[in-house]
Amino acid sequence: MIYASEFRKGITFEIDGEPHVILDFQHVKPGKGAAFVRTKYRNILTGATREEAFNPNDKFNNAHIETKTMQYLYSDGELYYFMDQESYEQTPLMREQVEDAIPYMRENDLATIKFFKDKAFLVEPPNFVNLKVIDTEPGVKGDTATNVTKAATVETGAVVQVPIFIEAGEIIQIDTRSGEYLSRAK
Repeated sequence: MIYASEFRKGITFEIDGEPHVILDFQHVKPGKGAAFVRTKYRNILTGATREEAFNPNDKFNNAHIETKTMQYLYSDGELYYFMDQESYEQTPLMREQVEDAIPYMRENDLATIKFFKDKAFLVEPPNFVNLKVIDTEPGVKGDTATNVTKAATVETGAVVQVPIFIEAGEIIQIDTRSGEYLSRAK
């Protein structure tokens, strides 16, 4: 159990059986009346953000978020299968659960998966991945204005904006958090 008076940024707690994370908090002691804790928090499952004031004596259950590194095995068209690196247990996930991560993942790549009450709710690919460009327009000679980019399709099917000098067959580094090209892979 956790009291509202113990709230700090990053602490997870449950309201109505759903996990939330504290984004911001402020302990307020007005001149008149009782003290309260002004809190901004986000629902971990839905992403909805809310601001609310709590009595410092309000009790909440701790939300235990489990994080596992799992290997992406394959997709059968509907489900995406991940394997726990320690127990070798396979976990099938729906498209909605992996749609942000899958454009940057190849089979056998590792991902971080977060669970709440043994239910996966978030799949995170590594922050930086190296992927091969399989299709892009050729760069036009003489088109050397600064920051000119073109679309490139990488081996996973994701489309990334790259500088005009990048050609098909090259391996590039991508920041998966923003989907942006970083550099040629070394």
